[in-house]
Amino acid sequence: MAIPDYQTLMLPVLRHAALGETRVPDLEDQIADEFGLTTEERDQLLPSGRQKILHNRIHWAKFYMGKAGLIDSPRRGRFVASEAGRVLLARNPERIDVELLLQYPSFQEFRRSGAAAAGEAGEPPEAALSATEPTASTTPEEQIEAAHLALQAALRDELLQRILQNSPSFFEQVIVDLLVAMGYGGSHRSAATRLGRSGDGGVDGEINEDRLGLDRIYIQAKRYADVTVGRPEVQAFVGSLVGRGATKGVFVTTSSFSQQAKDFVQHLAQRVILIDGQRLADLMIEYNVGVRTSRAIEFKRLDEDFFTGDD
Repeated sequence: MAIPDYQTLMLPVLRHAALGETRVPDLEDQIADEFGLTTEERDQLLPSGRQKILHNRIHWAKFYMGKAGLIDSPRRGRFVASEAGRVLLARNPERIDVELLLQYPSFQEFRRSGAAAAGEAGEPPEAALSATEPTASTTPEEQIEAAHLALQAALRDELLQRILQNSPSFFEQVIVDLLVAMGYGGSHRSAATRLGRSGDGGVDGEINEDRLGLDRIYIQAKRYADVTVGRPEVQAFVGSLVGRGATKGVFVTTSSFSQQAKDFVQHLAQRVILIDGQRLADLMIEYNVGVRTSRAIEFKRLDEDFFTGDD
């Protein structure tokens, strides 16, 4: 089955907390077993790759119930069902969710205070309220990461469209800027003298792999809109590498590579990297080529070590 959303996890988390002090990591396997999750589901990560989805959802289930007074945190990293939580369990609820938590004044106050803080930051009342209102299935971190991925996808598409609207020489300069930003070529000047040799026997240019020029990487660049680069073009590029006694090459396109082309480069004596439009745009974003930061939002977490007193 799919990983349960954080509201579905509230009741089992509270039940486990009623058995005694526990921690989120300790509950992961128990709850995974309870819901019959597969190994892949247990290990599935948030888009950022920094935290397991199950861990994140258990944490937020515990957090929201804590705001409703159903869970206490007696010491660092540990939690237990409060008296109010035990009273709720005694009523044998079928489900605990945000709608139920809103019956508790402390959770209502948490929601109001969060909305007020968002309103002070300039959000309209409706947006400020929704900013603190958890959705039915996703935690705040999941919502943030989903929004980030959507923005990245839109930016990636816009980058490729702008490259296609410009000249072939502009595309070559994009590659120069990117490779230099990634640490190749030494400088824009030295890199530019080696790239842009169009039509040179299947190779568009070459660039130093390191600042001393101990090795070179050969470049092929194709600025296509809807044309898939197939095996014949990649094979011609590899043939050019062989003719030069070269061992490393990078084939860059704004479109995509066929599966045959991808399979072809897997078993070569030469090391050939294929960079399609999506990866090109991702690298440009990662190395700040053609993009700039418009707004930075810093997210902070509680420093547990700060609050650890001497026993």
